[in-house]
Amino acid sequence: MAEKQLFPCCICGQGLEVRQTKKGKPYVICDPCGMQMFVRIESGIRRFNELVSDAAEKDIWARLDGLQDRYRKKCPKCGKRFWTSEKLITTSVFDGSFVGYRCPEKSCKGVAKLDEE
Repeated sequence: MAEKQLFPCCICGQGLEVRQTKKGKPYVICDPCGMQMFVRIESGIRRFNELVSDAAEKDIWARLDGLQDRYRKKCPKCGKRFWTSEKLITTSVFDGSFVGYRCPEKSCKGVAKLDEE
């Protein structure tokens, strides 16, 4: 049995199984995000196949998992998962040291710390 080919969702980064249309053109669907991507022309199909091949050969999945562990946090108050960014950094009012990342939800006051999760 052939190994499944995977391609990352452009929204959540989850590995998606590459499927084929009736005409043999590749596509991926991310059910949690609702994202669908269909590759329609030969030059795009060729490049897409190269990317899928590179992902498997260079173990892109381990790298993506590492990035998610490092840069995607979960708010301890509301449970929302979010990507870290400079604008979400929270610092101590006493000495200006780094505290964590503020939850992006406007009504939430949660702060995800580096050592949590």
